[in-house]
Amino acid sequence: MNTSLRLLIDAVLVVAVAVLFYLHFSSKSAAPAAPATVATVQPVAVADDDTTAVAVAEPAAPVADTEKVAYVESGKLLEGYKAMADARRSFEAKARGWERQNQALVGSFQAAVQQYQKQAESLTPEQRAATEQKLQAQQQQAGQAQEKLQRQAQEEEAKMTQQVLGRVNKQIEKYGKDNGYKLILIASPSGTIAYGRKDIDITDAVLKHLNKEYTTKK
Repeated sequence: MNTSLRLLIDAVLVVAVAVLFYLHFSSKSAAPAAPATVATVQPVAVADDDTTAVAVAEPAAPVADTEKVAYVESGKLLEGYKAMADARRSFEAKARGWERQNQALVGSFQAAVQQYQKQAESLTPEQRAATEQKLQAQQQQAGQAQEKLQRQAQEEEAKMTQQVLGRVNKQIEKYGKDNGYKLILIASPSGTIAYGRKDIDITDAVLKHLNKEYTTKK
């Protein structure tokens, strides 16, 4: 994967993390108050073998661990994601078709130039001038066609990347909610996270979730 594409991927993933962060804290204000502690009654022995009930406060069982924070490695995640591999193969197949079109443009122009070079000595000055003018026009047309192919390739690559990242972002959000995470960060080569302990690296678990979901719905 080239550098520009990797930077685009990292930037989109970072935006997704920011959205998750916002959703988490915005939802806290609307969340119901935590359940009050539950008082249980335990007997305490006193004189004359009588017992007196004493209330002992015990905390209620937590619904979810709201302090869970983890991160995923963007490069490892995308390299191992089956949806990205399939999208890349599809894009590369289209790219080969664009390359064949480009080679045909170049080959056609080169053949015209070679034909002119063979006939140049036998042509009148007027004929040479007219042929050279046609070659210049053909060269311009070929250049315009090449630029169009390049734009088409860039647009298709961006579209492919956005589609895959949209799916990744949605599934990371689902994984975080289902597993009680407070925050899931993205570790990328651009330096989003300078250091992270390996025990909070959940890349493998998230990747397994992504591929399972993709394989099921494919």
